[in-house]
Amino acid sequence: MTEVTSTQSLTEPTGAPVPSSVPTHWYNLSADLPEPVPPALHPGTKEPLGPADLAPLFPMALIQQEVTTERWVEIPQTVREIYALWRPSPLIRAYRLERALGTPAKIYYKYEGVSPAGSHKPNTAVAQAYYNAVEGTRKLTTETGAGQWGASLALACSLLGLECEVWQVRASFDTKPYRRMQMQTYGASCHPSPSDLTEAGRAMLAKDPDTTGSLGMAISEAVEAAATDPEAHYALGSVLNHVLLHQSVIGIEALEQLDAIGETADIVFGCAGGGSNLGGLSFPFIGRNLRDGTSTRVVACEPTACPSLTQGEYRYDFGDVAGLTPLLKMHTLGHDFVPPPIHAGGLRYHGMAPMVSHARELGLLDAIAVEQDDAFAAGIEFARAEGIIPAPESTHGVAGAIAQARAATTDETIVIGLSGNGVLDLPAYESFL
Repeated sequence: MTEVTSTQSLTEPTGAPVPSSVPTHWYNLSADLPEPVPPALHPGTKEPLGPADLAPLFPMALIQQEVTTERWVEIPQTVREIYALWRPSPLIRAYRLERALGTPAKIYYKYEGVSPAGSHKPNTAVAQAYYNAVEGTRKLTTETGAGQWGASLALACSLLGLECEVWQVRASFDTKPYRRMQMQTYGASCHPSPSDLTEAGRAMLAKDPDTTGSLGMAISEAVEAAATDPEAHYALGSVLNHVLLHQSVIGIEALEQLDAIGETADIVFGCAGGGSNLGGLSFPFIGRNLRDGTSTRVVACEPTACPSLTQGEYRYDFGDVAGLTPLLKMHTLGHDFVPPPIHAGGLRYHGMAPMVSHARELGLLDAIAVEQDDAFAAGIEFARAEGIIPAPESTHGVAGAIAQARAATTDETIVIGLSGNGVLDLPAYESFL
């Protein structure tokens, strides 16, 4: 009889009841796109990546999900059991906000802040930790901006028996200590980036000892740490196809919840940094547009301080500062771009997910840039009407939706992706107030 290790037992279903409303499959927009997403390229050869090129960083199951063109990918039962801790997340009619705005529009928000980590990020963190644990990975490394992703991966690793090491953008590490404490509570270690723990970090510090850091810098450190440890893999919280695939549970649920009450979304707003929240919310809507001829408009709301979709070039670029990652065709401000230390740390990324970028090029979604003060003002307006303090990242989507609702002359239906709560981001609100 084969001995079952503790990690194996943690990846097996427990038999816990899972509501039928928890999705059984993830949705893949690649299956419905009129043109395929340009492939990732090897940084050395500039040739399309093969599975062997990604094997040092990712388990094979995730590599297969990265390139699949299947429309539906089955969610493992163990992952569904963990999802059931907070899924399905609520779709809430914002009656009080509608009244405060005096708008004829109907406003709904899909609230991902009900997850244990407080954001949408566990949707992919749990899946990535699961596949790594099944393959026998001992440790995951990652980067994080505001800390929502780092906290989510720390949570997932604690549930599935993995070690977790996080490099957090220094600007956020210094201003958001509670995120670091959250990671440590779940058992992860967290370092400010750039750090002196990696060659990439030491080179960045030598170039600029006072740098506030960037997600591109933190990615370089996390990738290096994983690549030099045979028992470790790297986990990314946004950008890649498999991440957006896992996040599709948001939009799948939102469509089902709207269908159940006889509503159709006219316009969907979501904040956009690397693309996981926006893609997870909007891709099922875009897929229905493509398959069934519906006309839901999707608007990506990004910060003016890091405007990759509205001002970046659409070209191949590295995902990190040191040039360790594959080349991705995406809207980019340049991999060496260091954004100002805005409070919405989760949106401080120089590039946009290739699939989101491709959808933008095909005219399947629109994009706007939101000033930080306008975003926080919208977040406060939302909090005082609905009672939920949005994460600073989420306020960008809220700002776009409020502007739309104020201008509305009909009872159009607006859906906001409220990607997380801002309870651990109150110092940012304090600065604004």
